[in-house]
Amino acid sequence: MTDLETPVAPPRAGPAWRRAAPALLGYAAVRALGLVALAVWSAARDKSAHQLLSARWDSLWYTRVAELGYGYEVRLPNGDVHSNLAFFPLLPWLERAFAAVTPLSHADAGLLVSALASLAAAWGIFAVADHVYGRRTGICAVLLWAVLPVGIVQSMAYSESLFTALAAWSLYAVLTGRWLTAGLLASLAGLTRPVGAAVVAAVWVAAIASFVRERSVPARTGAPRWRRALAMLIAPLGAAGYVLWVGRHTGKGPLGYLDVQAGWRNGFDGGYAFARFVGDKFTSFPSALAGLALIIGVGLLVWLYVICVRQRQPLPLLVYAGVVTLLALCASSYFGSKPRLLLPAFPLLLPPALALARLRTSRSAWVLGGVAVASAVYGAFWLNGSGPP
Repeated sequence: MTDLETPVAPPRAGPAWRRAAPALLGYAAVRALGLVALAVWSAARDKSAHQLLSARWDSLWYTRVAELGYGYEVRLPNGDVHSNLAFFPLLPWLERAFAAVTPLSHADAGLLVSALASLAAAWGIFAVADHVYGRRTGICAVLLWAVLPVGIVQSMAYSESLFTALAAWSLYAVLTGRWLTAGLLASLAGLTRPVGAAVVAAVWVAAIASFVRERSVPARTGAPRWRRALAMLIAPLGAAGYVLWVGRHTGKGPLGYLDVQAGWRNGFDGGYAFARFVGDKFTSFPSALAGLALIIGVGLLVWLYVICVRQRQPLPLLVYAGVVTLLALCASSYFGSKPRLLLPAFPLLLPPALALARLRTSRSAWVLGGVAVASAVYGAFWLNGSGPP
């Protein structure tokens, strides 16, 4: 497989859910461990684990959109304006829908959406990794995604799980030649988070690459050209529609959404603010260790991406992971949120997943089990402390 090809998956024996079952069961076990650790830690500190998962930070903003619609804002003493227009609408729409047809509150509906979406995301990650490298790598990739240090966010009423599910299945649709499905899922991803641009870019680049290949190898046939062209047209509609609506709603035109983000001090500065943040850590000795850890972390991300390229991952995965990572590292948003923003960049996990898959099952199980325990403890500590902004 080359990085410019969009292969069609070979037929798999048995139902797809049965093939993915070990990955999904393992994922559910890791998430259950994290929730148990959070419940125990929160009880010891006289805090509510339920509130930490459903009614703090961004969860509150999504719930307010679901309950009251758009238009709510908070004006801070320093002049910043935090508007709920910064939050894309798909998650609150789903919260409102589930709350309407069940006895759940909007906050609990958000937890239900997150739980279902995280399983769908795990399945999508498995489908992509299984298609590219095989079943064992698919299982390891899902478990690695589950045991990430900030994996507890996958169980919160946040939009990361929903976005990752839509992104993973859109990429799988591209890899298997289901272009209209890929375009529709990319459009829905664009209604979920601003980083939906990464999914759109993957669909566009893969489609353009297929057109170029056909010009150089005219005898080669694939999906009809009109399907790929229509997928390219559909993919950006979700994000573009919401951004244009915000511009009209605020009266500031097509760039109105950028003003909304500026009120939160969010923007894209090419990494300048993040570089300054890291540099400031070296002004004293204790914080210098944190600065060194940040540099190592960024270096690790770059190294993983280079390995992805060298292993010739399919082009859509490289584009998607590259854009997600670039937007996360080069945004001027709150720097503590960057690990959370990197959660959807699951193709970066494929190289270590491939390495784990080559180990004996018992050895890889011990490695993943140990990391799962550490991740559960860290997640409980994190949410009971500063937590995700």
